[in-house]
Amino acid sequence: MLPFLNDYQHGGHPAVLAYLQSIQGQAFPGYGEDAICSAAADRIRAWVGIKGAPVHFVSGGTQANLTVIASLLRPHEGVIAATTGHINAHETGAVEATGHKVLTVENAQGKVTADAVREVVTSHANDEAFEHIVKPGMVYISHTTELGTIYQRAELEALSTTCRALGLPLYLDGARLGYGLTAEGGDLSIHDVARLTDVFTIGGTKQGALFGEAIVFTNAALAKDFRYHIKQRGGMLAKGWLLGAQFDALLKDDLYLSLSRHANALALQLRDGLQNLGFALAGASPSNQQFVRLPVSVADALAESCAFGTITQGEKERVVRFCTSWATTGEQVDELVEAMERLRG
Repeated sequence: MLPFLNDYQHGGHPAVLAYLQSIQGQAFPGYGEDAICSAAADRIRAWVGIKGAPVHFVSGGTQANLTVIASLLRPHEGVIAATTGHINAHETGAVEATGHKVLTVENAQGKVTADAVREVVTSHANDEAFEHIVKPGMVYISHTTELGTIYQRAELEALSTTCRALGLPLYLDGARLGYGLTAEGGDLSIHDVARLTDVFTIGGTKQGALFGEAIVFTNAALAKDFRYHIKQRGGMLAKGWLLGAQFDALLKDDLYLSLSRHANALALQLRDGLQNLGFALAGASPSNQQFVRLPVSVADALAESCAFGTITQGEKERVVRFCTSWATTGEQVDELVEAMERLRG
């Protein structure tokens, strides 16, 4: 079975496993208060270019999102996000279960725009019943987005400027941050992300770790008492060094971005191969997620030999997602293209 279902269906990268094996048998303090987590946090600070930035490690993306968002919002506030945003579409109402409404805006290819944020805030302020309506309290974005698209520097600059003018913290979900930073045609650097957001995550789960996300506060004032929030939300892993070790390994010698470049390159190879066969894309993605329109008959036949995601169902056509990762090989991409050529008829 060809593995294109998602970018976390394999275990950890060999470098991650080797580092974990090297510290096996050693004893460490619990809850992230160990030398390995400290070293990993220092490595992250050096990478993003902000000395002293608060860094925290949690096990998963949903856990990171709900903990960050709940910690930043007051009880009467909500978070602005795209309709396709992960917190709105794929987290079982986790944020709303914390008591905070997700205020959705129509997405611009998966992205939130400065104009959309301004419209939400203005609409709330101008409503005579504004005290009876959830108040916009922050903005959530993802890079790459759930549609595989990326923010350009000018877009994030505009969004950041608007958020700061309106007093809204800007939170970037970086579950696929490496893929976004190395995507075709992108111009955002990690320093841009750190400069233009108030808090962001560095994804490990989908980018070579066994599990884990790093939370980086570039606005240190927002991190006050954050460990209390982690603990209260069930995110404070007793064996915290297992998280720190994985990020220390991934961020050494440019491995993190190298793995992302690998996955993106193979995704574009797949994209080009399918387009050459006449299959239509469902949106333009420059990263490791490729969305393709397939006749139902082709999708059903392909499912016998390839694992992939189904995004939309139709009577005659489906939109499917093929996802590459650090573990994807060129041979697998070639096999998939060859399979599609046979099924094309």
